Amino acid sequence: MSKLIQDHTSTTETYIQSIYDTVIKRNPGEQEFHQAVNEFLESMAPVIEQHPEYRQHAVLERLLEPERLVSFRVPWVDDHGQVQVNRGFRVQFNSTLGPYKGGLRFHETVNSSIIKFLGFEQIFKNALTGQPIGGGKGGSDFDPKGKSDMEIMRFCQSFMTELYKYIGSDVDVPAGDIGVGGREIGYLFGQYKRIRGGNEPGILTGKGIGYGGSLARTEATGYGCIYFLQELLSSRGLHLQGRRTVVSGSGNVSIFAMEKAQELGAIVVACSDSGGYIVDPNGIKLDTVKQIKLVEGGRIRDYVTHHPEASYHYGSTDIWSVPCEIALPCATQNELDAAAARRLIGNGLIAIAEGANMPSTLDAVHLLLDNDILFGPAKAANAGGVAVSALEMAQNSMRLSWSFDEVDDKLKQIMQHIYRDSVQAAKTYGFEGNLVAGANIAGFRRVAEAMLQQGII
Repeated sequence: MSKLIQDHTSTTETYIQSIYDTVIKRNPGEQEFHQAVNEFLESMAPVIEQHPEYRQHAVLERLLEPERLVSFRVPWVDDHGQVQVNRGFRVQFNSTLGPYKGGLRFHETVNSSIIKFLGFEQIFKNALTGQPIGGGKGGSDFDPKGKSDMEIMRFCQSFMTELYKYIGSDVDVPAGDIGVGGREIGYLFGQYKRIRGGNEPGILTGKGIGYGGSLARTEATGYGCIYFLQELLSSRGLHLQGRRTVVSGSGNVSIFAMEKAQELGAIVVACSDSGGYIVDPNGIKLDTVKQIKLVEGGRIRDYVTHHPEASYHYGSTDIWSVPCEIALPCATQNELDAAAARRLIGNGLIAIAEGANMPSTLDAVHLLLDNDILFGPAKAANAGGVAVSALEMAQNSMRLSWSFDEVDDKLKQIMQHIYRDSVQAAKTYGFEGNLVAGANIAGFRRVAEAMLQQGII
């Protein structure tokens, strides 16, 4: 299991291995969840040795078992009058720090493994923000691509008709993720209001500005990733100005990571979608990407019809063959493997910040760390979205709205705190310079201490 567990007693290693073995046994075939747990446990040996009370009170064992996992049927009628049936999920993983908080993903690949890996990661990501929110996640194997607005509305209404039983502003507050943007949140919120018979704006985040949403929420994950990257580069006296940058994906996270990176002087030369990627040697024209993806709902290949100097290439994962100094994987899990990491290193990579959830395989992470590449792990670099979701919850509770600049300033401060906390935790527990371990430990310690104070529950 463990590359990062080094120089610790065999007793501790055996204990941690036994925990991992139990996870495998209880969750057979759930590869994404196994991977997330493995990556987390690699950092835990020195923590357990310095804090035997965690072992005494079975903190890890409790943490690795969701408090609740709900699976439900979602029937809906398509535009041809045919009944379709999808599966919905919500994992309420850990509520120690506050109400469960985490997005909803609508994508054909969604299953219990995906939902549990995302919910587990969310525990520590949310803890790192310093906000009073626990970890959860949800979604469905419904794919909005190619569906009409009416089909998406009918699906969302059916989905919320079941989900509403398990959520609440002080219980569980979903948001968006892949396949769930402002349109979907609007339909979900409308159905919740209809069922409940009242206006509870704190029930969902990522809402429209006109009905309780927060300014800067749309930009938050992408901007936050770049704010974290700035801190990472500054640790070695580096900056983004003039750096050749590749960003995977072309959804909200990718677009606003590109926007902030370009604002700070980076030269973004490539981005992608599920079909392939574009390379523009003169720098991606972001207005064109926004028009294609956010307005028209088109494919990234359409970019070359507007800018013939650019090229389109089939196969989205090959984007990592484009030479760059900065890599920002912002699309989906496990999109960057060891072979891609080797290509990036060989082409002059100096830093990577993960904008998506677990976009790098474990082998890729180990390779990047071994080659002294500055590495911003998803738990830390991707936390901007949920940080501003928590700020949206605060605004809803106070019945007020902050300006874009106010929210953006708070976001930047949160990302800087996450960086500093991760650096300090890594140093304290013998992983200096390794922010994968640092983020794991900093998030875990905050949750673990609260769990001890709340008893065996």
